[in-house]
Amino acid sequence: MTDASNHHLVAPETLQASLQELLAGRVRAVDLERGEVTVTVDAAAYLDVMQTLRDAPQARFEQLVDLCGMDYSTYGDGRWEGPRFAAVSHLLSVSLNQRVRVRAFCADDDFPVLPSVNGLWNSANWYEREAFDLYGIVFDGHDDLRRILTDYGFIGHPFRKDFPLSGHVEMRYDAERQRVIYEPVTIEPREITPRVIREDNYGGLH
Repeated sequence: MTDASNHHLVAPETLQASLQELLAGRVRAVDLERGEVTVTVDAAAYLDVMQTLRDAPQARFEQLVDLCGMDYSTYGDGRWEGPRFAAVSHLLSVSLNQRVRVRAFCADDDFPVLPSVNGLWNSANWYEREAFDLYGIVFDGHDDLRRILTDYGFIGHPFRKDFPLSGHVEMRYDAERQRVIYEPVTIEPREITPRVIREDNYGGLH
């Protein structure tokens, strides 16, 4: 077994060039920004690209470190024109000492679907359930796709940008009925905008 300590960290420019060649024609882009490489892919090619990143000799990303949902509907102060939902993953190659971010866009804003990568990395299991729970992204092929953080009776997906801050329903224990009940939210919605104070010479710094 090769130990990562025997390898120098792969230069991001080298990784970018390698992945551009490896994934040519299958991805939207392989970008390099702030020393990090990001692969952007459509839903249709997502599973194939992820398997390549795991298995190809020049990639060998054995570990899926993280996966989360994204809602781009208010990104860039509303200037975003691409698909609304995406899943963003972070992959690690221990053997080659390199990392990559993969951003996969869902094709349909109204019913966002991506293939599950749980069959490639079992660490994706709870991450995909979380993205389903909080963003409503459906991971096709996941064998246990159910809510993981919110209650079973929860309505909606609370990390979507259009989800109300106070939620839709509130729950409480009813002593007379001796069970938990759900009722419409009674909190008055309000917006709290922090007061921002700007000083050109704050703290005596110039």
